[in-house]
Amino acid sequence: QLVESGGDSVQAGGSLTLSCSVAGVTYNGCMAWFRRAPEKELEGVATIDGDGSTRYAESVKGRFTISQDNAKNTLYLQMDSLKPEDTGMYYCAIADLACFIVTMSTYKYRDWGQGTQVTVSS
Repeated sequence: QLVESGGDSVQAGGSLTLSCSVAGVTYNGCMAWFRRAPEKELEGVATIDGDGSTRYAESVKGRFTISQDNAKNTLYLQMDSLKPEDTGMYYCAIADLACFIVTMSTYKYRDWGQGTQVTVSS
């Protein structure tokens, strides 16, 4: 079971760090963060492979950083310079295959968390 935490309400320009506990879950493929903005479709934010290689959506490049701590079984998303358009429910997800195969295609991810809400006000 994946469990996200760290969502909050912040002012534009602020920072947040989201965490996703993957304890008890078997994983060896791509790990990712997705988000769903109000009245919009689910979109990929960032992915990370087992070798530490990362990919980001254009809208968050240079502002967000995905990382993992295998010792703590935790996936992170550091979000800086937040904008109102970053508002949404953020989900972590795990796939069985590498990131270059699953990319940010939501249907290719096996396990999902319940989400954590991020609200950025202007």
